[in-house]
Amino acid sequence: MDSQIFGRDKEKERLKKIYQGKEAAFLAVYGRRRVGKTFLIKEFFQDKGVFFHLTGLKGEKTSTQLKGFSIELSDVFFQGKKQEIPKSWSDAMTELRYQLEKIPKDQKAILFFDELPWLASPKSGFLEALDHLWNRYLSNMRNMILIVCGSAASWMIRKVIDDRGGLHGRITHQMPLFPFTIAETQGFLEGREIFLSTMQLTELYMAIGGVAKYLTYVEKGRSAAEIINELCFQRGGPLYTEFHRLFRSLFNHYESHIPIVRALSKKRMGLTYREIAQETDLEDGGTLTGRLRELEESGFITSMSIFGKGKKERLFCLIDEYSLFYLTWIEEHSFADLDESNGNFWMRQRETSKWRAWKGFAFERICLKNIKAIKKALGIEEVMTKTSKWMYRPTNKEEKGAEIDWVMERGDGCIHLFEAKYTESDYEIKKEEAQKLREKRNIFKRETKTRKTIFTTFVTPFGVKQNTYFAEGVDQQIILEKLLEVGANAFVTSE
Repeated sequence: MDSQIFGRDKEKERLKKIYQGKEAAFLAVYGRRRVGKTFLIKEFFQDKGVFFHLTGLKGEKTSTQLKGFSIELSDVFFQGKKQEIPKSWSDAMTELRYQLEKIPKDQKAILFFDELPWLASPKSGFLEALDHLWNRYLSNMRNMILIVCGSAASWMIRKVIDDRGGLHGRITHQMPLFPFTIAETQGFLEGREIFLSTMQLTELYMAIGGVAKYLTYVEKGRSAAEIINELCFQRGGPLYTEFHRLFRSLFNHYESHIPIVRALSKKRMGLTYREIAQETDLEDGGTLTGRLRELEESGFITSMSIFGKGKKERLFCLIDEYSLFYLTWIEEHSFADLDESNGNFWMRQRETSKWRAWKGFAFERICLKNIKAIKKALGIEEVMTKTSKWMYRPTNKEEKGAEIDWVMERGDGCIHLFEAKYTESDYEIKKEEAQKLREKRNIFKRETKTRKTIFTTFVTPFGVKQNTYFAEGVDQQIILEKLLEVGANAFVTSE
């Protein structure tokens, strides 16, 4: 029942419209492993008509997949009576059509093909048979809802949504499913009677992100540090070995995706295309371009323009919380290392310089993934904006360089220079930092030659302490604590 689905309000509304529609619908759902795709579709549709659900099996032969089809056909249409296993997907779809045509026209029929990339293996004939079934028959059946789903987002986009072959133009609806935002994560946990403070929630989110399955591992009555320690740094911890399983399930050539993610995990500012090619030794051309596209389509990385550099030159940034955490903390430690820590590895890392550097990196990424909420916090949700990165590397020893966490250029003649600072109390600007902020702003104005009004905008968990240097360094601030209290409505203060 859809009452069991937390959040996903926009998705549930779209599914409701599809269900209530008067025409046949063909929906493609895609998103990374364990984000909740299958749960969403099953919970919403399984009690709303005849529900046929077939899940592909990774690496299995077509004959094995057809056996699974036969079992589901038997359970749905023949009260479990064993049916002959089809010899091909063409035969399977023909038999399925015969049964669907018997369903009263005032009753909905929902076909759900899950893990489509595993069903539609090369030379299996699955996509061709499905295309024929839909185009020739199902598209004319107004009670029909056909849903295909896959974790390999790049495969789904290339082979189904943007396909130029048999399925071209067949999809009537598409639904990408992403991990929960930090505010949605808070709601998800509270729905399970797990209440964490702002700092506890943020630390947990920076480690495991908003992947629904990961959040179901969280136990009530535990601190964020305890939860992270148990999930990531214990023998049998579900996230200690998740990283390689995750990439293996999404990408056929995952060995060439991981070096890209690893390189980006070391660079808070991000890397250009050329820098990634140098760091990874991947072929500069089709291979690297394809891997970057697949990682971006799957939500692991994002590409951002460099302010003032035009469209071609971009910085690629890692935005997946778990990948950053794994490559920073988990990968380098063996079971022997963890055993030596007596089960308290993560607690021992807190307040180290490495821990503080990771916190800053991870917090900035949370901010970058919540630009819409930040705009709303600033009261400029209706203003056209463009978010970018910017840095200046000095050309001689006398010059000073500068880096901006991110830049937001507004359509009304203003520019925000953002500073993301993660502290466990009010952030305090001291004399030296106030001077650096002034220098950074001046370098930006000088090198970009902008004539627009510039605001230095801070994002922190609890706000910036209003001391002597506050007015010099801060034009606006966004307080994460208030952002979480009201969901997508942040609280903005100024001097």
